Amino acid sequence: WTQPPTTARNGTKDGLEKTKLAMMRKVSFLQKKETTGNDDDAGYLDVMVSEVKHPPPQLSPMPKGLSTQQIIRRHIVGSIVQSERSYVDSLKRILVEYQKPLLEPEARILSDKKVRPIFYRLREILQCHSMFQIALASRVAEWDLSEKIGDLFVASFSKSMVLDVYSDYVNNFTNAMALIKKACISKPAFLEFLKKKQVSSPDRITLYGLMVKPIQRFPQFILLLQDMLKNTPRAHPDRLPLQLALTELETLAERLNEQKRVADQVAEIQQLARSIGDRQLSKLLNSDQRQLILCEVLIETVYGEKGQVLKSKERKVFLLNDTLICANINVKGPPDISSLVPIGPKYTVKWSAPLLQTQVVEVGQESFQSKDTGKRPNVANVPVFLGPPRLYQELEELQHDLYVVENITLLVGTLQGTYQNLNTTVGQDWCLALQRLIHIKDEQIQCANKCRLRLAVPGKPDKSGRPVSFMVVFNTPSPLSKISWVNRLHLAKIAKREENTPGWVFAEDDGKTRHPFWCPLLACRLPIFSSKTQDQKLETALHNPVQCALLAFSAASTSLPQGYLWVASGGDRNHGQVEIFSLNRSMPRMVKSIQMGAPVLCLDHVMEPCPTEEEGEGEAAVKSTARTGNTICVGLQDGNIHVYGTVDTSTQCLLTFSNPDSCPVLCLKHSASFLFAGLGNGKVSVYARKKGLWDPESCRLVTVGSGPIRTLLTLENAVWASCANHVTVIQGSSLHTQSFDAHPEPLVSVSHMVRAGGGVWMAFSEGSSIRLFHTETLEHLQEINISTRSTFLSPGNVRVTSLLICQGLLWVGTAQGIIVTLPVPKLEGIPKITGKGMTSLNAHCGPVDFLVVTSSTLSPDMLKRDSVCETADQANGGAGGGEGGERRNELSQESLSQPDCSSPQGEPTKAKGMLLQYRLRSTTQLPGKLLTAEPDQSPCDAPPETPEHSPEDGSIYELSEDPEVWVRGQTPAREGRGKDKVTSAAVFSGGRGFRRLGEETIAANGDPDESTLMVWQLPLTVSP
Repeated sequence: WTQPPTTARNGTKDGLEKTKLAMMRKVSFLQKKETTGNDDDAGYLDVMVSEVKHPPPQLSPMPKGLSTQQIIRRHIVGSIVQSERSYVDSLKRILVEYQKPLLEPEARILSDKKVRPIFYRLREILQCHSMFQIALASRVAEWDLSEKIGDLFVASFSKSMVLDVYSDYVNNFTNAMALIKKACISKPAFLEFLKKKQVSSPDRITLYGLMVKPIQRFPQFILLLQDMLKNTPRAHPDRLPLQLALTELETLAERLNEQKRVADQVAEIQQLARSIGDRQLSKLLNSDQRQLILCEVLIETVYGEKGQVLKSKERKVFLLNDTLICANINVKGPPDISSLVPIGPKYTVKWSAPLLQTQVVEVGQESFQSKDTGKRPNVANVPVFLGPPRLYQELEELQHDLYVVENITLLVGTLQGTYQNLNTTVGQDWCLALQRLIHIKDEQIQCANKCRLRLAVPGKPDKSGRPVSFMVVFNTPSPLSKISWVNRLHLAKIAKREENTPGWVFAEDDGKTRHPFWCPLLACRLPIFSSKTQDQKLETALHNPVQCALLAFSAASTSLPQGYLWVASGGDRNHGQVEIFSLNRSMPRMVKSIQMGAPVLCLDHVMEPCPTEEEGEGEAAVKSTARTGNTICVGLQDGNIHVYGTVDTSTQCLLTFSNPDSCPVLCLKHSASFLFAGLGNGKVSVYARKKGLWDPESCRLVTVGSGPIRTLLTLENAVWASCANHVTVIQGSSLHTQSFDAHPEPLVSVSHMVRAGGGVWMAFSEGSSIRLFHTETLEHLQEINISTRSTFLSPGNVRVTSLLICQGLLWVGTAQGIIVTLPVPKLEGIPKITGKGMTSLNAHCGPVDFLVVTSSTLSPDMLKRDSVCETADQANGGAGGGEGGERRNELSQESLSQPDCSSPQGEPTKAKGMLLQYRLRSTTQLPGKLLTAEPDQSPCDAPPETPEHSPEDGSIYELSEDPEVWVRGQTPAREGRGKDKVTSAAVFSGGRGFRRLGEETIAANGDPDESTLMVWQLPLTVSP
């Protein structure tokens, strides 16, 4: 089956050429208009489509006997048709109802020179989609015969014309909005014109609402095609064209988004520069080296001596690549304009500070240190209040009560007699329950700071010349915003280091400045293995993800992905070694070394299988008693496979077995039910699961070839195994095989395989080329020569030694120690190379032995706005001066013992007694009230049935295996937020030595033979 790809690449081009020829021959259904002679129209043929002879696309009635997937696909096609019709109507509406009247000489409101830039490229965009609508109508008419639409998108939107007109429109959008705003202020007739058009329209959409639609169009297409792909079976002829279409649309959308982002940032910096009275700062902002990383409206809060909110006001905070600026927001302009077009505010700079001297101060870090001087700077009499002030007093009270109860328990142990409910066991239970309440209170304090960004900002030195800093407290809109600010501040400082200025270069550098986060940042490098073992060769590494429940809120956004990094090496025939590094800090730290009886050749991390619903209760109970958790399989040169537990750093060996032929285990991969081991004799040994581990007795051998199995790759229910120049696909439990040649040269072996979306990239034992293959049809789709993508690589002398795909980048390690990255799509399409390659100026002295990605997802609890956090926001976040302090909720005054509002004459009474119990997974089954640190609800408080956040109770906490460590349980059902997934990622490379590539010379640092890890940190990513 090869016809669909040919159609997608060639056939549709023929259709497009025929359409162009028809246009040039003045076919009856096309009416060519007279050209206006404007430069804007150069290179484009203005075409008006006759809807009489070519009506809009429309699906025929649904035939009977369709499958569920066919019905869903028809509905999605209907959505595409309806969406495109609405979009084209919106474009026509802009041109007919707005541009045309404004250009009429009879009622001239604005000059042509002002009107045409506002609607720049809209006519060309309409022309592109009119042509697409003609083709769409033809395809929809025969939908029940072909059921293909992917190739139509490829042909219509892969042309440079589409990218050109949309790029011009996106780049001009900010300027167009500024022109509209200026015209509304200077020309009252124009403002009245826009008002009348909006009022007379049936949907009341403003001109801005119509003009923003081209920016939103391709993301809408992507969502529709993603739904279509999900409902397209693997053998369907439309599947590969749909994947290619997703690739084209994603590439186009990414480029337009990047251009829009750059244009918005440039406009934001220019607006800020125009508002600054300081000429020196204004000159710095106008410099080409100044880049905007992040800007957001935050609420600055000032506290009094007792923790009360004195005032709070909105500020616009700008994070540039070397400066942090805080500005007042002054929105000026007639109120009528804001409803028609966004009004850009004017700013007044309140303060600015060098980035490297600005520090984030978190809980327990009040005595922050100045990194430049090593001395603590003076804080200018700013009281430090973290969260509602009563929380700290209540924490001290609980700690005092715990101390008293511990002493009481000791005294009870000295009693001579025996008394009911008066023994050391009860006292110990009280102590443990109080410890739990202390932990809850500590979490509430942490929660109150989830939306609070505290910065130590350098001020003017005092009279003695000592540095003085002042504290600034901002409330962020959400915990996610707080994490983003801390992460960007952290990475912006890393970007200023010498090794990152610059850290990457393009093969074809156009000299334009780029966002510092556009490239991965070298966070650190460190030697691995002792000097005595430098004769060992680095073989492989993997990430063992482990969630750290006690990792602080902000530390999670600056540290490396949580877990451990296992690095394996091999020396002589009788010795191997694995070093384990902890990643729960900003710098990896070696915590354990494991000696092996043979060189370690491969590693594989195996997640513990989840019990299925079909399993009986008895079988599930047996499995629960024999749970092994996640494991790591280690393949050795002597043919043995060791299985280690990953619960902690004790790394207990749970199982050891050998393959029947005792051949070296060159690679390991697992699926849900099987472990696959690639052997040196051309066979793959397959092991089934047994009691959470692998059953050596179940070994089955699959012969792939006569040479060694160089690499394995797991794809859904199949495994790809490479032997020499061909790859064999082994299907699931049946072990049926299908082979194809990956390289024309028989002596060249497939050495590496990585998968992304619907494609697999392969590298080879010789040569500098990498190849892309489709995962379903096994068709060769693209070939890239790495040596042409970097000026530091000599053609003909390059060999690829490692491959990795991470966050839209294909990382390629070479035998020269140089690392090259190439951009690839991130979605379910085909991972074709879509842009320029980058070369890292930080390289190894020897081959890049491995590239491995470490990633972890932040706990949803970190992004959740708990009741205390919401209360703190309400207390501190309201604009309007000191009113925020007066509107604080009673939760800020919460306590274990509080006056009861229901008591007569308001007389204070003690809170109801609390049942202190322990050794329960949840307090929901306890008699009486829930175990909680919240005050009793009383009539004067909010009614319990209110839909707002209710007080957090102890039922959402569970006890971990360690009695000293408490972790959160599952999120309550009432929590509707927190679905955003925040991922932290870093890339590790391993090789000999470290060197810095320069323009003329190559500077080496340290011992060139020392095994070295380099760590690239990536920005946090957010996905739904």
